[in-house]
Amino acid sequence: MQGILVCNHFLKSEKFETLHRHYAACAAKRGHDLQVCTNLELACMPDSAIRTDYVLFLDKDVVLARRLEKLGLPVFNSARAIALCDDKAKTYTELLGHVPQPETLAAPLSFFASDYSEFVGYAVEQLSLPLVFKACCGSFGAQVFLCQTKEEIYAHIEPGVPFLLQRFVASSAGRDVRIEVIGGRAVCKMARQNAADFRANLTNGGTAVPAAITPAERETAEKCAAVLGCDFCGVDLLADGSVCEVNSNAHVMNLLDATGVDCADLILQYIEEKIQCRES
Repeated sequence: MQGILVCNHFLKSEKFETLHRHYAACAAKRGHDLQVCTNLELACMPDSAIRTDYVLFLDKDVVLARRLEKLGLPVFNSARAIALCDDKAKTYTELLGHVPQPETLAAPLSFFASDYSEFVGYAVEQLSLPLVFKACCGSFGAQVFLCQTKEEIYAHIEPGVPFLLQRFVASSAGRDVRIEVIGGRAVCKMARQNAADFRANLTNGGTAVPAAITPAERETAEKCAAVLGCDFCGVDLLADGSVCEVNSNAHVMNLLDATGVDCADLILQYIEEKIQCRES
């Protein structure tokens, strides 16, 4: 079985290289030939040259993912799922009515420097201070800020960059849980904690330990994956059980280090089973 692992050409570090090597090693053990290709390489490749049994899409280049789907290739995760997870406002809106989430207000769209004072005033009245500012797109906890004043909110607004404001769950300051869902089933959980930051992300200095998945957490995480159409995803839950965000390409090495569960192998097993069902 042949596969293509898609990564971002412009995002390079030893962390990502390790991840890609691990996927390739897991694939080889399963008898797969998994070729690592960047989005730049594929963007410069004619359609006729792209031949594979499946695509493991570990990037957020939704246009490329959709192009590969239009070629008839099975893409994991789908372009739709990636798009819904990559934009926090879209994630929130899609999950409304399905799972608990902190009260959130998505800023009205503007294309240039604009006066957001009316929206910010309304948000502060509705959500109270402090509140959480999030750029709609971003990873590793970047572009996420705890704002104590209106002035801090204004300082993070950038022209043409969509953002949302969210009620701060004080009980979850510096801690959350990450649950990985693969093929509709929650397979492992790590509890993250950061004493120096309200964000629990490991990239920001947090630590992680394995933890048992509660029935309520399992229901929430698996519902997120189903609603968003994710073949696999990392679901971050706050201390009150509400959904913080959903990652369509969560970094599985962190989960392996914390829990001992090799999600890369489980994802490849899931893809293998899906391809076999498709061909039968």
